[in-house]
Amino acid sequence: MGNPSPSLLIAKGKSDITILPRMANRHGLVAGATGTGKTVSLRVLAENLSGIGVPVFMADIKGDLSGLPLPGGENSKVVERIQKLGLKDFNFEGYPVVFWDVFGEQGHPVRTTISEMGPLLLSRILNLNEIQSGVLNITFKIADDNGLLLLDLKDLKAMAQYVGDNADRFKTQYGNISAASVGAIQRNLLTLEEQGGDKFFGEPALNLQDLMQTDKAGKGMINILSADKLMQSPRLYATFLLWMLAELFEQLPEVGDPEKPKLIFFFDEAHLLFEDIPKALEEKIEQVVRLIRSKGVGVYFVTQNPLDLPDIVLGQLGNRVQHALRAFTPRDQKNVKAAAETFRANPKLNVVKVITELGVGEALVSVLDEKGSPTIVERAYVYPPHSRLTPLTPEERSRVIRDSVIYGHYEKTVDRESAYEKLKTRAEQMQTDPQQETQKRRAAEPKSQTEQLLGAAVKSAAHAIGSQLGRQIIRGVLGSLFGGGRRR
Repeated sequence: MGNPSPSLLIAKGKSDITILPRMANRHGLVAGATGTGKTVSLRVLAENLSGIGVPVFMADIKGDLSGLPLPGGENSKVVERIQKLGLKDFNFEGYPVVFWDVFGEQGHPVRTTISEMGPLLLSRILNLNEIQSGVLNITFKIADDNGLLLLDLKDLKAMAQYVGDNADRFKTQYGNISAASVGAIQRNLLTLEEQGGDKFFGEPALNLQDLMQTDKAGKGMINILSADKLMQSPRLYATFLLWMLAELFEQLPEVGDPEKPKLIFFFDEAHLLFEDIPKALEEKIEQVVRLIRSKGVGVYFVTQNPLDLPDIVLGQLGNRVQHALRAFTPRDQKNVKAAAETFRANPKLNVVKVITELGVGEALVSVLDEKGSPTIVERAYVYPPHSRLTPLTPEERSRVIRDSVIYGHYEKTVDRESAYEKLKTRAEQMQTDPQQETQKRRAAEPKSQTEQLLGAAVKSAAHAIGSQLGRQIIRGVLGSLFGGGRRR
């Protein structure tokens, strides 16, 4: 597909199988066991969409997709598939790519703020129970009511400490705030920080419009999130992608049924989204999937088995590419049968039997016709990709990143005044209030040798700790040692 096409050519059965561009935002599914060709199908879909000017967002979990910017031709199996399908005018070509990386190592840094993520999604990332989630909600509410911006992790950590220290004062207006719940939030924030959350939360936050660009030739940008490291924290990975979907849903205007999508969003390892998920969050996901197509966004879930997805979500996925499934156990056989029943039946095809016999690069394919109805399922060969299958070298990837029009914007972090800084200022001002004057006078009086040694040790500890929590601890220690007023 060297030039923009009025259709998305994805596979060949008895004839060519295409997705109609105005039906591409009706969502889709790419499923199959490991090693059956899902990643290549994903690549072919992305290439075709880019070719007609549709931007794409996709996660690269194993590093298999980075070769998209360069022309292919180096893989013997691709050449063999071209010959087998008789593709005489097939041209190898690269596609415009923007690399992203939460950790800023293999792409432009991608960030959001604590406030944009919100307490519901953060509760899932932090693995909080219902009571702890309630305390997190209260923390956000108190921050809002006091004009305290929550932008990065240190803001939320400082805010949690502040709420915990003043729980009695907030009790009447906001409800009970248990010290145990505050402690759980703080411990999980520390774990999240160790996993790289300190790099993910902050500014400049991702501008979603930067994902929805075309190049000078009119090809849609293929946005690739480097997710090999992110997948080491699967809950963070799944919640991050869910946040992106929710933001697209909130920010984009209604467009009805456009001639082609504004953006296609591929959700790889989709089963992670629905594992141990609270009912409230599942309902939100279902709502977003149901309504986001009216914003011109198509969502394609990529997973091993279609049954990994809730029925209400699966029922909205009109364009389907189903690769082989394994049937080694009675449970596997039951799943194969159930997966086969999700297709519109083909009287000439035993889908239950065929689904276990498909070779690599073969698939059962069903798409939406002009009226929006699923076509009869067909057995087909997925078309070969035009781009390079071999991953980019570090030097090639760096060149693509540097040549991007957004290079330099997200690489510079911004740390404006927010909750952490304001709470820090308040704490410092407390040290100069009248109740502290007695302590200051005593500090200026001659001390015994023991007091001098203790004072020096405490000041040294304060300097070493340096944090808001550390200063509060030190104020308490000073008060108890030298008879000052009660800690506030």
